[in-house]
Amino acid sequence: MTEDHDRYLGMDRPITRRDFINGAAVIVAGSLLTGTRLSGRSSETKQPGQADYYPPELTGLRGSHPGSFETAHSLRDGTFWKTAPAPTDTKEVYDLVVVGAGISGLAAAHFFREHAGKSSRILLLENHDDFGGHAKRNEFHLGGKLQLCNGGTLLIDSPTPYSPQADGLLKKLGIDPPKLEETTADRNLYHSLGLKSAVFFDKETFGADKLLVGEPGGRRGGPRQEGRATTWKDFLADAPLTDAVRQDIARIEESSIDYMPGLASAERKARLSKISYRDFLLNIAKVDHGVIAFYQTRTHGEWGVGIDAEPALDCWAIGLPGFQGMHLEPGAAANMSYSAAGYANGGSYRYHFPDGNASIARLLVRDLIPGAIPGHSVEDVVIARADYSKLEVSDSPIRLRLNSAVVAARNLGNPTNTQEVEVTYARGKDLFKVRAKSCVLACWNMMIPFLCPELPDEQKEALHYLVKVPLVYGTVGIRSWKAFQKLGIQNVRAPGSYWESISLNAAINIGDYHSPKSPDEPILLHLSRTPCKPGLPAREQHKAGRMELLVTSFEDFERRTRDQLARILSAGGFAPAEDIQAITINRWPHGYGYEYNPLFDPDWPEAERPHVIGRKKFGRIAIANTDSGATAYTDVAIDQAYRAVQELLTA
Repeated sequence: MTEDHDRYLGMDRPITRRDFINGAAVIVAGSLLTGTRLSGRSSETKQPGQADYYPPELTGLRGSHPGSFETAHSLRDGTFWKTAPAPTDTKEVYDLVVVGAGISGLAAAHFFREHAGKSSRILLLENHDDFGGHAKRNEFHLGGKLQLCNGGTLLIDSPTPYSPQADGLLKKLGIDPPKLEETTADRNLYHSLGLKSAVFFDKETFGADKLLVGEPGGRRGGPRQEGRATTWKDFLADAPLTDAVRQDIARIEESSIDYMPGLASAERKARLSKISYRDFLLNIAKVDHGVIAFYQTRTHGEWGVGIDAEPALDCWAIGLPGFQGMHLEPGAAANMSYSAAGYANGGSYRYHFPDGNASIARLLVRDLIPGAIPGHSVEDVVIARADYSKLEVSDSPIRLRLNSAVVAARNLGNPTNTQEVEVTYARGKDLFKVRAKSCVLACWNMMIPFLCPELPDEQKEALHYLVKVPLVYGTVGIRSWKAFQKLGIQNVRAPGSYWESISLNAAINIGDYHSPKSPDEPILLHLSRTPCKPGLPAREQHKAGRMELLVTSFEDFERRTRDQLARILSAGGFAPAEDIQAITINRWPHGYGYEYNPLFDPDWPEAERPHVIGRKKFGRIAIANTDSGATAYTDVAIDQAYRAVQELLTA
């Protein structure tokens, strides 16, 4: 892009935001650090014991941030041990060491203490600069007011009802999702202001930039939302599409055509499970090829790939159109993915904290280390300021050690009768080792073979199979949302653009936390992108998307963000240089857990599935993470933690 366009976007301006540190208001400006344009403060060289250490407030490149993954990459590449110093023996001995302080690791510590006793000595080791794993918190002070957004896991939601163990843990933490949804979620705010859903057609994909407001329909086949366009024909009248494409989209969305006449429901489902939704649209519904771009990214948020790589039957289960007249019987069928099978049967309760599921992680930390997060209720945890210096104190039986990348976990002696595990971790350029009676690896499956090279080859191969889904969430602070009000939009789906969706932050009012109510106030925007490469098998698409994220600089993320917001919102008076106050990019090259895909994965018997083989206990080492449940939901993380702890306690 030209320098003039960059100046229009605001690329030459440092982003400032107002922070409140120890009660004092200060202005923090952007800076250039190691070639990455950041806004806000940097945590480089900072440690949890320092007074100004507070990762949730950091902007710039977050998620898998610089400093959190380099050690793992060197282990993977076989270079780490060539230059590593001899580890220092800390002489620390624990009842349990947990590798990973995400929700699964924190839950494992909770369940272990619950069964082994409150005096149990537990150490959690986390390679990132914050706890929570994918349940990260983006914290801003815009206009002197606290505003929160999720930097990872979005909400309490699952394709299946929460198990007694997962539901029981939420209840112990004070979380009652149906009650919280009823009492804290303001579902009427944006509607009361006349704001609707919109679709943005970009010129690179569709030939012209065009914003259409009032998209018909609802999520997962829900009721038509009031205030939306009456028909798809009306909605698409000004779309940069050919007449044939407009007509075919309207037909797919609204007609009750039976595209598989003469077949029983079970046979229809069997056939739909073996073809992609793209092929269903092109070859069975016979749509114009130009229709595909309109739907291509509709499955990204669920599975991390487009409609070319998801079975049509899965897409029916989550409410995508084209099946209205096909008389498919309700409920799951064979050859469905975990998510689709669950949602076909109804799914779980749903609730979104202002910071996503980071509040669950914070409640777990408060449960384990009460001094680290003040307060006593699910309501006050949302605004509580964590005291990171309290994560490790000498008189606490539970310690949480950040910026500590585990590089080895080995049974001391024969795994069949060992009584102890040695865990080695890197902190900066130094290595340390601790011992424990048991160890839970609550990290990513793909790293476990490098941490435990003594594992059986079959188990290592299984652990490598589940390729994590890359994704990136953007959080953008803007000085007002008057442009959204003028255009009449709440959220935007952009099927051909860099960011696939952009929305005003969810309106949640819980305890003393209150969301913006007036378009004159600053607000946070939530942006999402799932990088992939259509045409490849799903696992290969995830690998390609991961590489894309790892080579994309913050400057490029920022430029794309500013440009897309300007193109969508400029007609409402939005000026990116003046209106954008802060940007956080939550980059997850190794994002959510992989689900088996009926188009590409064998239909293994349960005992032969890679996640079941991969999670087998090895001596005094057990495995807990969403990978070991072959999906990416918070209840699965909790369930796998419970299973792993039970394996250790009953051995």
